[in-house]
Amino acid sequence: MKTTSWMTAAAVGSLLTLAGCATGPNQQLGIAGGAVGGAVLGNAIGGNAASTVGGAAIGGLIGNEVGRNADQRNYNNRGYYPYNGPRY
Repeated sequence: MKTTSWMTAAAVGSLLTLAGCATGPNQQLGIAGGAVGGAVLGNAIGGNAASTVGGAAIGGLIGNEVGRNADQRNYNNRGYYPYNGPRY
């Protein structure tokens, strides 16, 4: 039980660290969605806490990159960010 609590705390801390470094709205959504999706997939494959935490970490990293690319594409498209309007 102690190991599960420690691993959960580590996963939450990692997720908050990644989310704090996110610079755009798509990057933030990518981290959150990737972490949740990775945790679900990791639990389905491994069925234990370690695979769930590992899946969340990997999913968060992948979601971070996908969201960052979307933000960069929006920025290059005349500085448009969703939910914030155009920046001219």
